[in-house]
Amino acid sequence: MQYNFNEIEAKWQKYWAENQTFKAENNTDKEKFYVLDMFPYPSGAGLHVGHPLGYIASDIYARYKRHKGFNVLHPQGYDSFGLPAEQYAIQTGQHPAITTAENIKTYRRQLDQIGFSFDWSREVRTSDPKYYKWTQWIFIQLFNSWYNKDADKAEDIETLILEFSSNGNIQVNAVCDEDTPEFTASDWNAFSSKEQQKILLKYRLTYLADTEVNWCPALGTVLANDEIVNGVSERGGHPVIRKKMTQWSMRITAYAQRLLDGLDTIDWPQPLKDSQTNWIGRSQGAEVEFRIQNSELGIPVFTTRPDTIFGASFMTLAPEHELVGQITTPEQKAEVEAYVAATAKRSERDRMADVKAISGAFTGAYAEHPFTKQPIPIWIGDYVLAGYGTGAVMSVPCGDQRDYDFAKHFDISIPNIFEGVDISEEAFADKEKTIIANSDFLNGLPYKKAVKTAIYELEKLGQGKGKVNYRLRDAVFSRQRYWGEPFPVYYVDGMPQMIASEHLPIELPEVEKYLPTETGEPPLGNATVWAWDTQKNAVVSNENIGLSGVEGQEDNGVYPLELNTMPGWAGSSQYFNRYMDPHNDDAIFSKEAIDYWQDVDLYIGGSEHATGHLLYARFWQKFMFDRGYVSKEEFAKKLINQGMITGTSALVYRNEENGQLISKGLIGNLNVTPLHVDVSLVNSSNELDIEELKKWQPDFADAAFVLEEGNYIVGREVEKMSKRWYNVVNPDDIVTEYGADSLRLYEMFLGPLEQSKPWNTAGITGVHSFLKKLWKLYISQSGAEVEPSPENLKTLHKTIKKVEEDIENFSFNTSVSTFMICVNELTAQKCKSRAILEPLAILVSPYAPHIAEELWEKLGHDNTSISKVAFPVFDERHLAESSKEYPISFNGKMKFTMPLSLDLSKEEIETAVMAHEKTQQQLQGRTPKKVIVVPGKIVNIVG
Repeated sequence: MQYNFNEIEAKWQKYWAENQTFKAENNTDKEKFYVLDMFPYPSGAGLHVGHPLGYIASDIYARYKRHKGFNVLHPQGYDSFGLPAEQYAIQTGQHPAITTAENIKTYRRQLDQIGFSFDWSREVRTSDPKYYKWTQWIFIQLFNSWYNKDADKAEDIETLILEFSSNGNIQVNAVCDEDTPEFTASDWNAFSSKEQQKILLKYRLTYLADTEVNWCPALGTVLANDEIVNGVSERGGHPVIRKKMTQWSMRITAYAQRLLDGLDTIDWPQPLKDSQTNWIGRSQGAEVEFRIQNSELGIPVFTTRPDTIFGASFMTLAPEHELVGQITTPEQKAEVEAYVAATAKRSERDRMADVKAISGAFTGAYAEHPFTKQPIPIWIGDYVLAGYGTGAVMSVPCGDQRDYDFAKHFDISIPNIFEGVDISEEAFADKEKTIIANSDFLNGLPYKKAVKTAIYELEKLGQGKGKVNYRLRDAVFSRQRYWGEPFPVYYVDGMPQMIASEHLPIELPEVEKYLPTETGEPPLGNATVWAWDTQKNAVVSNENIGLSGVEGQEDNGVYPLELNTMPGWAGSSQYFNRYMDPHNDDAIFSKEAIDYWQDVDLYIGGSEHATGHLLYARFWQKFMFDRGYVSKEEFAKKLINQGMITGTSALVYRNEENGQLISKGLIGNLNVTPLHVDVSLVNSSNELDIEELKKWQPDFADAAFVLEEGNYIVGREVEKMSKRWYNVVNPDDIVTEYGADSLRLYEMFLGPLEQSKPWNTAGITGVHSFLKKLWKLYISQSGAEVEPSPENLKTLHKTIKKVEEDIENFSFNTSVSTFMICVNELTAQKCKSRAILEPLAILVSPYAPHIAEELWEKLGHDNTSISKVAFPVFDERHLAESSKEYPISFNGKMKFTMPLSLDLSKEEIETAVMAHEKTQQQLQGRTPKKVIVVPGKIVNIVG
């Protein structure tokens, strides 16, 4: 009987779907285990063989935990909002919902055919109104919360309003905007409703504010920093500029310290923790106020080295700093405005990365040094960022390389406060010893004492205080897109109002165009039915806004809705919790569900999400914990970043002098440009199918090819698998030719899960041959109840031990090797014992579930899926050696070996050795002087 993998895999995939084999129960006495993958964005291209790597690993672990008796939650869904679908809609006019549904259909088919044990009954899609109803709900909870520094947690905004009405805000210790005014209870109670709402926006955890953003004119939307690569949009490569816009923001900065502290409590990769630590960027120092000459204005500056304040010879502001326009003198206005405009075309990342470029402009204004009272020129420079610290620095050229280069370039004075002091990089970094000189009352003080003294003296002046600063900025939460979650927000007199939770979801309206309006509004500005009727609690036509039908009454309770949509990370910041109770229409999840599942036990996904999704999700989880909605402050105990499966690209070489395509071996010193071609056009010998290439792309139709020995040989390069490089391998093709179990085993066999590794389709034949050998081992046995031999048991139990250790350590690649060794040994032993073959099928099941199910059935288990069978138990007795191959020596020289039972006594060993014919040959009738026996080691016969 042949191994017909196509029929077997289709059969068991159908069985699992019809029987909901992997459906998890919320109410069970079993111990829970929650395995989660970062859910995919369903692109039109479908999966390539690199995508399933993490899914296969998590599936192995999920199946293993089921064998171990756990109630396993292993869900899957789709991150189905996003810019690609919207861009396709702009190009084709097809609604993003249609293309998204088609893409999901393709993904689902591909995922199913690889045999994942997902609980599809819990599937979520972020673009489904039933799902984003709860994203909108969380937004409302954030809006109705503030951060109490004394309690170190988020609280209901009503507690803050009560405090304001009773005592004002003077005693309130909250995270809020820096320009929040102080007021008394009588002041608060005298404020108009609009004035009160404006003040509350300075405290709310989601709020409206004018914010510097990355604006992409071509895409008509704001981009996050991680959506920009080399100064252009990741999607489409369009220019990005910095501009100020009124945006919704999330006050993630309130959680900066807790986000840092929480990293010590979770088992996540250290490089990922380091990324988050650096992104949050905690630093300790002082905030110093430099007062501007001839003005009542001051410039706050955060510095980690207040002890170097006497070395500050100029100030540098970010070009976007709000004071630039106010302080620039008429003589400098043109130069400053031109510089500001030029800087707006550069992303923050470019500015941070470009450490060698020196540029700036003098504002014409001067600040006053807090201690010396000397005038300090105020410059602007793009190496200072508005979003970091206060957007201004006190520039100390004798202590900072960038400040020094700037001062030298613009001929600014460089006072030396380290005269006679070792200021080598090593010495300056040793903050315990750095000595300050030429610094008045700081002269001769070591670093720590100098810092404390400087802060003390600044506080006496009323121009400074000690402060902890974070690089982390509040997260901009608005996008000028159509295909995203609508905000549950309408506006009355310009102030945002939340729609009551019972009226959610607020669904996306239909629009004719997915581009911004002619007046620059976001795409939702094209909607004609996009107003909120507070009487009907329904979305109504825009024509009703401000109409009443009652003479003299202007306000009829119909107001404009928010035109922005939420960013891509909104839907992924709580999806792991929604999986626990995905069909609950009355709550985001029940208390029973969250109390049972609690958190994710194993999360697998890419490291590229370190400072995006993974940081935002931790922030939302901590907020939900504060408000009592979840039971754990961190959402995932353990995280693994899977490596990347790279592709082997194929390259042809164009001669830049005459346009000919030169075969790789003939390039020599020619000036050529490498061009990527589809890998499917190249055979295993790197020979290009020229005729198919010409059909593939018209650009090559008339090209002249220079061949070597009649063939065009392409170059090869290992790089990221991507449509862009035409090196994508479709898993559909692999599954059709070799089967899903072969694909699963091969992806694991390629190397350690966390490491990147190149794909080579030719290599899959090895694991496919193994599966055929495994099949033959079972099919060739008679099925009789044959007693296992000691060798059979030894092979099985060393395999159980190794595979269990490998799975627990996520070393899946070495398990595949172990299976191969095991099958080879059992085949050589002609094993036909059910007592061996049944547990072996279970061991293989997490890795190659289809063949394991079929073999389990053929062993007589017609009514039970192998996935529900207990994992084999390792018994070390079967690995214990029963005999020893003793070296038999004569006068210290070994002459032969002899197998003897380890249970024999010294006397029994001596008797057996002396009786051996080879011993008699060596002695030739002589009686030895003595026989030395070391049980379990050696026997030495002395002359």
